[in-house]
Amino acid sequence: MLSRLAEEFPQPTPRRADAPKALDGIRIIDFTHFIAGPFATMLLADMGADVIKVEAPGRGDEYRYYPPAHPTDASVGAPYVWANRNKRSIALDLKSEDGRRIALDLIRTADVVTENFSTGVMERLGLGYETCRDVNPKLIYCSVSAYGREGEFSDRLGFDPIVQAESGFVSMNGYPDREGVRALSPVMDISTAMMASNAILCALMARERTGKGQAVEVCLFDNAVLMTGYATAQHLFTGDNPQRHGNTSPDTCPSGVFQASDKAFYINCGNNKIFHRLAEQVLDMPELAADPVLADRNGRIARRKELFDILHNAFARHPWTYWRERMRAASIPCGEVRTVGETLRSAEARERGLVTRIEHPALGWLPNISLPFRFSETPLCNPTPAPLIGEQSREIMRSVLGYGDEKIERMVASGAAYSCNDSPQRAVSAT
Repeated sequence: MLSRLAEEFPQPTPRRADAPKALDGIRIIDFTHFIAGPFATMLLADMGADVIKVEAPGRGDEYRYYPPAHPTDASVGAPYVWANRNKRSIALDLKSEDGRRIALDLIRTADVVTENFSTGVMERLGLGYETCRDVNPKLIYCSVSAYGREGEFSDRLGFDPIVQAESGFVSMNGYPDREGVRALSPVMDISTAMMASNAILCALMARERTGKGQAVEVCLFDNAVLMTGYATAQHLFTGDNPQRHGNTSPDTCPSGVFQASDKAFYINCGNNKIFHRLAEQVLDMPELAADPVLADRNGRIARRKELFDILHNAFARHPWTYWRERMRAASIPCGEVRTVGETLRSAEARERGLVTRIEHPALGWLPNISLPFRFSETPLCNPTPAPLIGEQSREIMRSVLGYGDEKIERMVASGAAYSCNDSPQRAVSAT
């Protein structure tokens, strides 16, 4: 499949050479792994921050081995590539005195430190907030935790599907006649990453005004509760728990999946005006809009089954292309139900330049999925591939820390630091 990237997807459009970067000059020392932490720092790297990913020698970030792996290097898995663009990697043995010393030297140069280890790990390594603040008083220190760094639950491990379940999110999704279902996409990790990156940016802005660094914490569980949306407020108004509605909406009607003669599509009539346009301009059924009950949202919700039967029968008479054009002309929010592959190759994705290919110096072409925002004056960085384990170890010690060649080689020889450039990158077992 990777061999077809050059045939299917273009290289990214390069940014203007004279354009500034939004976070140029900001350095982040990144001790995070898996998804929420690394995706947060990738957002900032795309904006121009110098993100130095600190990994353990040998295996590195365990997320590297989530499948599918690159056919020639098991440490370059597709999920890892997706979450670690535009970073540099240094591999350090943080359990060794020299490894910790290198890490603290890096922190002295940094604006931000990020970490998402289990509670207490950074302190045991001698890299907790107080220690880092002592060596760099203006430091922003961002911890991404599962259930908070203090309190009764601070020792709990947490992953995306666990907090989906515990937040109530799973209970809201699926069909009413069966158990709730998790979202396959790691929505809690991704949204936690967005919260973390926002929190870091806010702390950097505050430092500009006050001159002071601070500790920042973002909690996976806290974020998951927020991600249940306004269902929390609805429950506190009524005491009722949300019920599962499948692809329909408890708040609007008609909203759901319908079947044209050739494929499925989704429509969402979020207000009465949209429904009236659907009835009159798309379906040529003005009697639906004129019905005193169906004309109102609450009436449509009460007669949902009757209305859906009418719509299913009507939509089945023509193909999706027929309905798509009529609904677009009538400004009806709608879209075909696609697979991920169909989405990546869709006209909309191509128009937005969302999927590109970037060249890797050792592995050929790698896929690239763009972020969903654009800047007119400070465009995002040209994408560079996620680094190999310790790919820039020597470069970072030399250019960032000012170590001489003799000291660098001593650190590598002792095992305090590791560089993948010492020998060809080996494929590592993913098991």
